[in-house]
Amino acid sequence: MTAYRVAMRRAAHQILDQPRVLDDPIALRIVGRGAEASIRADRRRYLSKFGRSLRSFLVARSRCAEDALATAVAGGVGQYVVLGAGLDTFAYRNPYRALRVFEVDFPATQAWKRKLLANAGIEVPASVTYVPIDFETQTLPERLQACGFRADAPAWFSWLGVTMYLTREVVLSTLAFVAQRPSGSGITFDYLIPPASLPFIRRIGFYWFARRLAAAGEPWRTWFDPEELARELRGLGFSQHEDLDTHALNDLYFGGRTGQLGGRSVGHVMTARR
Repeated sequence: MTAYRVAMRRAAHQILDQPRVLDDPIALRIVGRGAEASIRADRRRYLSKFGRSLRSFLVARSRCAEDALATAVAGGVGQYVVLGAGLDTFAYRNPYRALRVFEVDFPATQAWKRKLLANAGIEVPASVTYVPIDFETQTLPERLQACGFRADAPAWFSWLGVTMYLTREVVLSTLAFVAQRPSGSGITFDYLIPPASLPFIRRIGFYWFARRLAAAGEPWRTWFDPEELARELRGLGFSQHEDLDTHALNDLYFGGRTGQLGGRSVGHVMTARR
């Protein structure tokens, strides 16, 4: 459900926002016929203060990941791993001819995505490799290796909309795996800051949204203090990191437009490099 809602908001960005931060025409196609009409019919929802700020954060985090990937590719990286790929569309509009893309997700989620791609007539390029994983019985390193990932070559990773649903231990072990890749590797991921650090009204909004997700069977489990996370990343072996809060994202992608991301938010986007 969350993957589909995120894709719908990326699709809404193509229709409702100018200039676009993320140019993703496939987002409209993958969510199915009637999506554009549905978005236009529900404009008040998508153009509300909450709807606009949530959509802005979602497209900004994807843009962060793709900008970081562009830098990595320019530096010679030839592998891109999309962890918890959901309905991410980068692999189907990939502009880098030599870049191999690995989409990692639950088998059922991948089967659903491939059905949506087929229904929309979206071709799966030869550069795409699906990596189905059952986290109860399999590990990320073994599944990537089994699907042709080169552990001896640098790789870039993106991990969007996932860390908050996992335990702290799983998040840090995954980051440790990325930190063990060759020089030039790195990752872009988003995370939640502790709700106690938010202003009172924002905190109420956090718990309201968290309850909605928990009721849908997708509870948030983990958040990080930014300074503590930075220390963890250095300890794991990352040499550089860039942590963007909503003010930084506003300045970077929305020209500093007041209120685009709704002021201080619980979401941050982190890029860490080897």
